[in-house]
Amino acid sequence: MTDAAAYCVVIPTIGRPCLADCLRALAAATRDHPPEQVVVVDDRPEPGGPLPLDAAGALRGRLRTLRTAGRGPAAARNAGRRTVRTPWTVFLDDDVQVLPDWSRRLAADLGAAGPDTGGIQGRLRVPLPEDRRPTDWERGTAGLEQAAWATADMAYRTAALAAVGGFDERFPRAFREDADLALRVLGAGWTLRRGRRVTRHPVRPADRWVSLRAQRGNADDVLMTRLHGRDWWSRAEAPRGRLPRHAVVTAAALAACGCAPAGRGRTAAVAGAVWALGTAEFALARIRPGPRTPDEIVTMAATSAVIPPLAVGYWLGGLIRHRRAEPLDVPQHPTAPHAAARRTAVPRTAPSGSAP
Repeated sequence: MTDAAAYCVVIPTIGRPCLADCLRALAAATRDHPPEQVVVVDDRPEPGGPLPLDAAGALRGRLRTLRTAGRGPAAARNAGRRTVRTPWTVFLDDDVQVLPDWSRRLAADLGAAGPDTGGIQGRLRVPLPEDRRPTDWERGTAGLEQAAWATADMAYRTAALAAVGGFDERFPRAFREDADLALRVLGAGWTLRRGRRVTRHPVRPADRWVSLRAQRGNADDVLMTRLHGRDWWSRAEAPRGRLPRHAVVTAAALAACGCAPAGRGRTAAVAGAVWALGTAEFALARIRPGPRTPDEIVTMAATSAVIPPLAVGYWLGGLIRHRRAEPLDVPQHPTAPHAAARRTAVPRTAPSGSAP
């Protein structure tokens, strides 16, 4: 690998067991073109025992650990990228497994980068069950295969990261912080493209209420609007999700609850019917493509009734919390004279993930 294609790997973690599989796969895939350094950033609020660093095998001597004490994935990645001295910084999530030819394909991706290339995304593959239809959670994870700029496997030019200030730590979750960074990198005049390397992203275990916790992302969507304008959805090619429908269903439920005690029975009945139909449509849209097991049907029915008001609540909370948020000051890339035009010339990549 040439000096121009030298790279370091940054892996934020909260100590999940999958980190061992991630490090083991990385060691097996980088024998020919190893990273200069692997930075594992421990973002657990409190140390919960040692990390499985010995799984890094031959890379153990190149491995460095940092602690960020629960400040979130954006802060963890920033802490890691500030230690990088190579031209490229490759971000991996701790729940991915690079394929055996990953480093060879990475070297080709980096070697083909032009001077204005700010980042190169890896291709994610999500293995799904072959003997049944995927669950709602599994389908959501599979959406990462089409996500744009997902930091599950994303190589950024280290100079581009430094120029735009890295990740915005106002994003507290692993949601939208990747799209925000990409839009700032593009806005500064760099280009982003997809590479040829492939990384496996297994579906991690989750309980039946995971879709409820995912609704916190609606607050992050508010922050994206504050920082990038109302058209950020189209520029980032992100799906809009169901928030407008959730708002209608939630308003109908509130109207029904308010009109019934006031003696406005007909209005309450109409509003109640709108709520019931909207909730049923949402539940069926999630049940039909799934395995339709009794457990999945019950979970979808229960969560489909709770998600609309929860999503609206997080969205309203985001409006309050981020009402004074200002965009970061991003300097223009000096070798890109048409950087301003590129702000709207987003490459035709697949959409970023969205809360249900």
